Amino acid sequence: MQGRRNFVKSLSAGAALAAFGGIASRNAYAQGSGPLEQVRILYGFPAGSAGDSVARRVSEKIGGSSYTKNMGVVENKPGAGGRIALESLRNATSDGSVIALSQVSAFSIYPHIYSKLTYQAKDFEPISIGAIMHHGLAVGPAVPADVKTLKDFLAWCKNNPDKASFGSPGAGSQPHLLGALLSLRSGVKLSHAPYRGMAPGVSDVAGGQIAAIMGPCGDYLSYHKAGKLRVLATSGPQRNPYLQSVPTFAEQGFADLTAEEWFGFYANAKTPAEVRQRAHAAITTALKSDALKESLGVVGLIATSSTPEEMARSQQAEYERWGALVKQIGFTGDS
Repeated sequence: MQGRRNFVKSLSAGAALAAFGGIASRNAYAQGSGPLEQVRILYGFPAGSAGDSVARRVSEKIGGSSYTKNMGVVENKPGAGGRIALESLRNATSDGSVIALSQVSAFSIYPHIYSKLTYQAKDFEPISIGAIMHHGLAVGPAVPADVKTLKDFLAWCKNNPDKASFGSPGAGSQPHLLGALLSLRSGVKLSHAPYRGMAPGVSDVAGGQIAAIMGPCGDYLSYHKAGKLRVLATSGPQRNPYLQSVPTFAEQGFADLTAEEWFGFYANAKTPAEVRQRAHAAITTALKSDALKESLGVVGLIATSSTPEEMARSQQAEYERWGALVKQIGFTGDS
């Protein structure tokens, strides 16, 4: 898949793995130990969200593997932008029976905007990336029908400053910062309205309560297909496979709004290397399933997998990139 090839090419070969607690082997499980009875996958957002689909589809397919005898159980721990789930993993048992699915921004953006995070990257070990998502800017009926491009939208916002706003799934999220970056680069003031997740924001845009929303494309694909929202731009390096008619931000003159955010599986840093290897084998096998790929495609996600080393390098590259951008934007999550 083209998106996957570009993703792998973007991995920074020189990034240090030490920032993530090291991929090096720790004390292995006792020789000859068998699979776990069951695995819990923690996810820091509500059931029904796009990332939740990744956790559930994978959990259904890892049973009967060298990692776990039974299919996994997803435990949603919504709140604080996914940070609660990561805190729970940090404090969980280290036998591999508890892992977490997290968006990369919890490690690439949050350290730059929160001065008192209760976890560090070294508290976890990467297992595999699970899926890639593109964000996009969508407008609803509050924006006139003749606004068909990003340029049109920015011109309309400039002429209607009292209506020039966008929603996002939360303050400090990657979509929020992409919207702030669009405002900074275009010179057009865009007010930000943070929501508690995408669902209420999409509903408000479709209902005309707010002009636009920036967020994962999959969270409003059905609205776009039904003609209730118009997607003006997407954040991927190429056009989104589920929105081929929509140009990217880069195509429309905003190259540094190019972003692919991924969901990845993490283990507690004290989990034995041999258990993490078995988790990696089970998860990556599940991600190769055509049925799983099709299922994730329904919510706009591109199923993919990686080695732990690739995941760590990508995370480090994202951390370095967003550090500079957050300084330019001037946002802090501390209050």
